[in-house]
Amino acid sequence: MSQYVIAIDQGTTSSRAIVFDHDGNIVSSGQLEHEQIFPKAGWVEHNATEIWNNLREVIGTALAQANLTRHDIVAVGITNQRETAVVWDKNTGVPVYNAIVWQDTRTQSIVDELAADGGVERFKAKVGLPLATYFSGTKIKWILDNVDGAREKAEAGDLLFGNTDSWVTWNLTGGTDGGVHITDVTNASRTLFMDLETLQWDDEILGIFGVPKSMMPTIKSSSEVYGTVHGSQLLREVPVAGILGDQQAATFGQAAFEKGGAKNTYGTGNFLIVNTGEEIIHSKNGLLTTVCYQLGDAKPVYALEGSIAVTGSLIQWLRDNLGMIKSAPEVEELAKTVEDNGGVYIVPAFSGLFAPYWRPDARGAIVGLTRFVNKGHVARAALEATAFQTREVLDAANADSGVDMEDLRVDGGMVANDALMQFQADILGIPVIRPKVTETTALGAAYAAGLAVGFWKDTDELATNWSEDKRWEPKMDPAERDRQMRLWKKAVTKSMDWVDDDVK
Repeated sequence: MSQYVIAIDQGTTSSRAIVFDHDGNIVSSGQLEHEQIFPKAGWVEHNATEIWNNLREVIGTALAQANLTRHDIVAVGITNQRETAVVWDKNTGVPVYNAIVWQDTRTQSIVDELAADGGVERFKAKVGLPLATYFSGTKIKWILDNVDGAREKAEAGDLLFGNTDSWVTWNLTGGTDGGVHITDVTNASRTLFMDLETLQWDDEILGIFGVPKSMMPTIKSSSEVYGTVHGSQLLREVPVAGILGDQQAATFGQAAFEKGGAKNTYGTGNFLIVNTGEEIIHSKNGLLTTVCYQLGDAKPVYALEGSIAVTGSLIQWLRDNLGMIKSAPEVEELAKTVEDNGGVYIVPAFSGLFAPYWRPDARGAIVGLTRFVNKGHVARAALEATAFQTREVLDAANADSGVDMEDLRVDGGMVANDALMQFQADILGIPVIRPKVTETTALGAAYAAGLAVGFWKDTDELATNWSEDKRWEPKMDPAERDRQMRLWKKAVTKSMDWVDDDVK
């Protein structure tokens, strides 16, 4: 009888369940989008209960599509949108507030308050992250400070926190009936609370934020058996055995196991991760230091990360807010109607600028507009914004590592866009390589779970599953590349210093 691993991919815009075979091929899948809730400018929320309900449905879809039952599944792996904070009552299983999404910027005043003593890098030496609205820590504090009764419940030990990996795992393993409250090192490293050296919650930082330690999940490795699926569910008694935050999962799925291995994921945002091995490297160029993965009792593997807030979501904005296109793939056809961007540059600083700038005062800007410009130019500029931002974080990674990357492995939804991938190779000046299996985020979670139960032997075996599908070679003249980057950097400066006391 054939056996499989199922990966749960709880993403920013949708939740999926994907079944993989031993060769790392997709057997079946299910997917459902969830509502994006925008109560105020800069606020982004999800309904965590809707997410859990959707996940149960997509698991059923994936199993049914391949005519599988729980007996065919050896393990469950979980990957998730990182930094998105859920706080729930452990006695009722009900969230006390909507999940606050990683893109949300409402906590800037908390960041400013904490940065008044020591600056935004106050905790960076210990946790690898600057103080920013991006990370979970400020979101937990906001919920405790602003939701009626939340702080009292938290201090009484009745509330639990987790990124969505913890929320999914707790519900899968029983919820109020003995659910396991854990997270893995990769998600823990995105909270502002985990010491990168000890891989434990830092009591001093928790105290400064006013977050009771009783809320925090137990930190585990990325690949071990955490528990089994609760008896009333379709996957009952199947081990839950792997957890990786989405970007680390994609790195794992790309088989970037060696020091210097890297990948770039094109999703709602873009995330470049470079494996730095067992060494913690603190960036001097605006990148984050994070945990790449930890397998069981082995030493943790660390990484540098360049996080870009808005890439794929810029295309969604063209579709949903401006109505320029009816579906995301149409943007490529529209961009092909023009020869170049017509002098237009879009800086999508909807949530401020992430790496390498970390400028919360920035806001989105479209510059270089003339009467010549049409929607084809705007579509092309939107695609090019993704490539320009990637070039900037790649330059930062090269500067930190001291070694220039020779090619870039890519994955995520936008890598199906040939025009974007060619421009990406052009503006980087190095080849861009897409693997045969582009669902590397889910694949990485499947790999972590499968390793824990012996479905796969080791990372060497996983590396043999990786194979190249397509390669884009740079064709742009170096002088034109330099000119385009100069204009892009000029456009970025126009987005800065927008938010002040009168503008939110």
